[in-house]
Amino acid sequence: MALGSFLSFPRFWTFFQGGRQIDPTAHTIKSHGATLARNHIHDWLILVLLILIEVILNVIHPFRRFVGRDMMEDLMYPMKENTVPVWAVPLYAVLLPISVFLFVYMRRRDVYDLHHSVLGLLFAVLITGVLTDSIKDAVGRPRPDFFWRCFPDGIQVYDNLGGVICHGKASDIKEGHKSFPSGHTSWSFAGLGFLSLYLSGKVKVFDRKGHVAKLCIVFFPLLAACLVGISRVDDYWHHWQDVFAGGLLGLFIATFCYSQFFPPPYNDDGWGPYAYFVAMEESRGNANLNRESPAIQAMDDRTVATRVPRINGDAVTPFSYLSPTLEAMEMGGTQLKS
Repeated sequence: MALGSFLSFPRFWTFFQGGRQIDPTAHTIKSHGATLARNHIHDWLILVLLILIEVILNVIHPFRRFVGRDMMEDLMYPMKENTVPVWAVPLYAVLLPISVFLFVYMRRRDVYDLHHSVLGLLFAVLITGVLTDSIKDAVGRPRPDFFWRCFPDGIQVYDNLGGVICHGKASDIKEGHKSFPSGHTSWSFAGLGFLSLYLSGKVKVFDRKGHVAKLCIVFFPLLAACLVGISRVDDYWHHWQDVFAGGLLGLFIATFCYSQFFPPPYNDDGWGPYAYFVAMEESRGNANLNRESPAIQAMDDRTVATRVPRINGDAVTPFSYLSPTLEAMEMGGTQLKS
């Protein structure tokens, strides 16, 4: 019975509310979305620039690192198809987290949370992509299956220095020099790592109440990212060092980008973005200023002036609102007692 109560949706959803009562009409897309987008227009423009840089990095040829006869012993793994296709990476690393952000928005109606989570995620993924592909092009490390990319027919050809003279497909050879670091892994840890941080704040993992089951929600995206990295080694597209470096890079960038918009998950306010708390402080400040304005004070003075003491037996209750009906009933009661 207790387990069923804990797993019920209302109890589960209190984790996503952060234990706070949120006004569902306070900050919505309709009321604050346009203003918020205008305030961050430069951030969205930089995202477009990052996309252009990413496209350029994928077009240029990586560094043609010297590959000799003696090196081929470690590069003769068979060519295989990707277990995780390239087109699937944006689906689970970008669209899946955004769908979670939208789900949270439909419950809390906080446009600051939605906007900053999407913006932070896109920055994490694109910055990671630019850094990953920049390093790939600069290093030019051959993939474990480079032999069959270079010599698809198995006939080895070398120059007088012992370097390979590849006669394989140009696109395969180009892709064969992009082993370090793993792009699949870095993108996976950037997107799913950001999602893990986001969920850890929403379910308040570090509330010191000992609900270890919350960790399953946080670790599941990281487990998925790890499995993607392992598949890259199993498919012989990457060495283990490539996957390890890609995972660290993606998680490092995700943590930095998340910290730009959200408090640390272990913070008491880790369930919401910085902008939400700033907006609430400004709302309270504006309310205090309105109460101190001369017009509001004049209205308060007129309200007090319309109040008179009310006799209730032997007790006198001051500053009660004047009501003719109640006053007549009280006067009649007083006369009967006399």
